[in-house]
Amino acid sequence: MSAELVVGPLLRHVDETSATLWVEVDSAATVTVVVGDRRWSAPTFAVHGHHYAVVAVDGLGPGETHPYVLLVDERQVWPEPGSAYPPVVLRTHDHAAPLRIAFGSCRVSVPHDAEHHASFGVDALRTYGMHLATHPDGPDGYDGPSEAPPDLLLLLGDQVYADETSEAMRDFIAARRDPEQAPWWELKDYEEYAELYRLAWTDPATRWLLSTVSSAMIFDDHDVRDDWNTSARWRADMAEKSWWHDRIVGALASYWVHQHLGNLSPAERAEDPVYRLVLEHEGPDELDLSEVLDRFAERADEEPTTYRWSFARELGPQARLVVVDSRAARVLEPERRSMIDDEEMAWLDRQLHGDVRHLLIGTSLPYLLSPGLHHLEATTEALAEGLLGRPGHELGEWVRRAADTEHWAAFQGGFRQVGEMLVETATGGRGRVPDSVVLLSGDVHHSYVAEAWPDPASEAAQRPGPHSRILQAVCSPIRNPLPWFLKAGVRLASRGRARPTGRLLGRLVPRSPLHWEVTQGPWLDNLLAVLEVDGSDLRIRWSTGEVVDGDHDRPRWRTLVELGPRPGVPAGRTKVSLRRR
Repeated sequence: MSAELVVGPLLRHVDETSATLWVEVDSAATVTVVVGDRRWSAPTFAVHGHHYAVVAVDGLGPGETHPYVLLVDERQVWPEPGSAYPPVVLRTHDHAAPLRIAFGSCRVSVPHDAEHHASFGVDALRTYGMHLATHPDGPDGYDGPSEAPPDLLLLLGDQVYADETSEAMRDFIAARRDPEQAPWWELKDYEEYAELYRLAWTDPATRWLLSTVSSAMIFDDHDVRDDWNTSARWRADMAEKSWWHDRIVGALASYWVHQHLGNLSPAERAEDPVYRLVLEHEGPDELDLSEVLDRFAERADEEPTTYRWSFARELGPQARLVVVDSRAARVLEPERRSMIDDEEMAWLDRQLHGDVRHLLIGTSLPYLLSPGLHHLEATTEALAEGLLGRPGHELGEWVRRAADTEHWAAFQGGFRQVGEMLVETATGGRGRVPDSVVLLSGDVHHSYVAEAWPDPASEAAQRPGPHSRILQAVCSPIRNPLPWFLKAGVRLASRGRARPTGRLLGRLVPRSPLHWEVTQGPWLDNLLAVLEVDGSDLRIRWSTGEVVDGDHDRPRWRTLVELGPRPGVPAGRTKVSLRRR
C-alpha cells in the first residue's frame, strides 16, 4: 500500500530557475513532482518515525508559472481529487517585475468557529488563503477577481505555540502520556512537535496557500518556550528542569526539518552538514536521521556558534532580504550581552550594504520598539546587569520575564552595533544608498510603523546626498490578539520620540546611532501585511479577516491600512503617507 500525505506540500525556496517542495508522508516512499512532461523525485528520510522529502525542481525559466502535480509512489496525492481550490502552481521569480512579500507572525492553531473567533479573532493567514483562492471554480461564496499572489510569504516567528497548547494538541498529549507530570500540557519532544506542525498547516485554505506560495520562516520564543534565551539566569533555570533537554532538542530538530530546510537554496542545502547525509545516502533502505539530528540540535543549543539559522536571499536589483535569528544566537554573559554573537554579527555586517533599491531585514523581534517600550527595556537591562546592585538585579530579572522585556532594546550592545550598520548603509557608507531600509518584524501582538533617522550629532547624518528612508514595519499577530487590559498600555507607549537614549538614561545606556518615532499605529487586530516594491516605490498594506453576516466558515478579506509614498516627492526625503479604508 502506498504512503499517504500527512503534511504539505509546502512550496519553499524559489528563485529564478528553481523551486523546492517539502512534504511529510506516513511511511517510506518516493515523492515526485510533475510539471508537464518533466519529473523530479526524491526519497524520504526518517526522523523519529516521521517521513519527509524535499524535492528540488530545477531547469525552469524566470517569471514562469507552472501547474504541478505531487505523486507519492506514483500515485497522485496533490492536488486532491475534486478540490474546490484553484490549481496549485510553481512561480519562479522575475527580478525585473514588481516584488510582493506578505509577512506576519504569532498564529495559534485553534478551530475557525464562532466560539474561537470570539476568543482569538479571525485567522488572517487562513482568510488570506481564501482571498487568493477567489476563482470561478473556487470555494463556494467566493466570486470576483482575485488578488495577485505574493512572491514570498515571510513568517516571522511563533508559527507554533509549544507552551500554550490548544484543545486538539492537549488531546494528543493526553493520549500518549500523563499531563499531570512535567512538562504537563506543554510540548515534550519531537513527536509532539510533529503533531503541532500538522495542526498548524493542514487547514484546507492554509494548506492550499502554502502549497502554491513560496514561504520563508524564522522562529521566535513560543516555537520553543516563552522568554527563550532571555538571560543567563533563564537558561540556568531551564537547564535544571528534568524535561528541558528533550524539549529543546525536539524544538530545534523539528524546526530544522519543518522550517529551516525550506529556507535554503539547493546549493545551501547541499552544504548543510546534516542534509548532506540525505543527498549522499545510497541503498534501498530509508535513511534515519533521528540520532544525528538530535546530536546536532543539542550542540546547536549548547554552542550556538556551530550553526547559523539566519539566511539571506538576493531578489534581484530591486531588493535583498536578510532574515536574522534573534533567539538562538544570543550572547547572555552580563558583561557582553548581545542579541547575536560575534560570528552572527560578522555575517550580518556582510549582508547589510547598499547597491540595491530596497534593503529588507526580517527579524522576529522588532528592532525599533515604540519609544516607551524601548526605554523600559533599556532601563530593565541596566538594572538587571547591576545598576543598583543586587536589589536592582533581582528587580530587573523579574521584569524581564514578567513583562517580556527582552527585545533588541534590552541588548544595548548589539542594538548599537546593528544601528551603526543601518546608518552607514542608509547614508552611503556601504555602497550606493538604497531607496529604503525596511525592518520587517512581528512578536509584539500589535502592528505599527516607526520611521528612523541618524542621530543629528553623528558624522553620518552630515553626509551629503540623499539618505535612505529607514522604516520599522511590524505585523503581529496573525491570530493571537492582546488581552483588552494591555491594549491601552500599548497605545500609550507608542507616543513620543525615541532619542538616542532618552533623557533619563543618557549616562547609563550607550548612545544610539538612531532617533525614531512611531508614525502610524498601533493597530491591534489580527493582521497580515503585504509589502510591494516597484522601482523606487514602496507600499505596505495591513489586512484582516472579518466575519460578515455570521458566516464564520468564510471570513472576508479587508484592507485596514495602506502605506505608500507621497506623490511627487523623492522616497528618501519624506515620511510616508497613510490611507485608511
